[in-house]
Amino acid sequence: MTSLQLSAGEELLERFLDAAARGDLSRLTGLLSRSPRLLDRAGHSGWTALMLAARNGHFQVVETLLSHGCDRFSVNGSSQTAYDIAKFWGHRHISSLLARADGGPQRLLPASDFGQRETYFSRETLDRLSEKRTDAVWLEAQQSRPDSVYLLFSSLSPMLRPQQEDSPGGDAKLCRFGYETVKDLLQKPGAVLIFLGVEKRKKPSSSSSSQTEESIREPPAWFAINTDEEPSDLLKLCREANSFFPQRPNRDLLKLSEEEAGVLAQARAVLSWHSRYSFCPTCGSGTKPEEGGYKRSCLNTACRSLQGVHNTCYPRVDPVVIMLVIHPDGNQCLLGRKKIFPVGMFSCLAGFIEPGETIEEAVRREVEEESGVKAGPVQYVCCQPWPMPSNLMIGCLAVAMSTDIRVDENEIEEARWFPRQQVIDSLFRGASPAFTVPPRQTIAHQLIRHWIGMNSNL
Repeated sequence: MTSLQLSAGEELLERFLDAAARGDLSRLTGLLSRSPRLLDRAGHSGWTALMLAARNGHFQVVETLLSHGCDRFSVNGSSQTAYDIAKFWGHRHISSLLARADGGPQRLLPASDFGQRETYFSRETLDRLSEKRTDAVWLEAQQSRPDSVYLLFSSLSPMLRPQQEDSPGGDAKLCRFGYETVKDLLQKPGAVLIFLGVEKRKKPSSSSSSQTEESIREPPAWFAINTDEEPSDLLKLCREANSFFPQRPNRDLLKLSEEEAGVLAQARAVLSWHSRYSFCPTCGSGTKPEEGGYKRSCLNTACRSLQGVHNTCYPRVDPVVIMLVIHPDGNQCLLGRKKIFPVGMFSCLAGFIEPGETIEEAVRREVEEESGVKAGPVQYVCCQPWPMPSNLMIGCLAVAMSTDIRVDENEIEEARWFPRQQVIDSLFRGASPAFTVPPRQTIAHQLIRHWIGMNSNL
């Protein structure tokens, strides 16, 4: 009896798939009304009714199957989606219909609280006190306080103390200076000073019954100075032996502790802006820094930038989308590599958001431009300041709608689909020296780790 039932079920499936392949809409809908489970069942080599209809260009059948909620992201034995098939056979009207992603692929993007987790460069250890930036008297008083902290930059590179073997994690440290050490530098014509904020107050103990002198006193203020003085002369200011200015900021600045990395991100991004915007974009005259280094104003009193709403120039932040693209089968991710990457390293695709563009559209455009893969649903995960020089990396997951890769060699050198297990081996076990992921301080690493953890106990 069981054998006859199976035989009848297989025959029903064959008739259903044949109707889809032939474009027989009335027959297909009749069979589907009798047995709704046929909708996403696959036949030979994993081909579903949607794939067969897409292969043969039957638009109405595809439209009907989609209206019944079929899974447009299922893949056949060749890892092709219905979208891949329609595009390969030149049925543009069907591929366009399938490209309007909604519903089904969201199963690959579960709700997540990852956005509550900190990323490197994002920890706020200072209270920025932005309301104090316009108080010139207060700022001047803070500059000369004996406990104020100064960070020293040369050509946008901070002075660092080397990693200490006995320090937690062996992190490098920012060199900190007092006012007496740097006051002569502040008078140099090329020096730029910015106010970073004040140290956050520690929460008072619940057992303390009265305010201590420490809690009443204003916390120390932090400043950053960028100067064009000779680095060798500046190094003489530091009492610590072997202090240095990083020559490879994209790598050396990842050696700081989480606490100091956040301060560095703020300081370096604002100083970098000053180095590039010393002239007025409206009339070309020189500009001067104001408001603790968070504003530049034109020195030409006749400049129209000083009138109305065009009266200031503020530090810029450049938004960048960085995304981990998930294969429709949910068990592979798309990673690419640039020629400048270390040997064997692959990372998430990324690109700048253009004016008038949403995060979601930027993700889809950049993925298709760089890899040829079409992305559908997009989910924001987290972000990371990246002071190289002033980017905000907006991390997302995206579900692929097609799987064929055609690399734009002007953008990246290579792109591949990596199986989940291979990524796990590289991420946690270092078992694949031919394939490595970016370092843990990068948002790309965190996105990859997040994807692995969505369906794993890791």
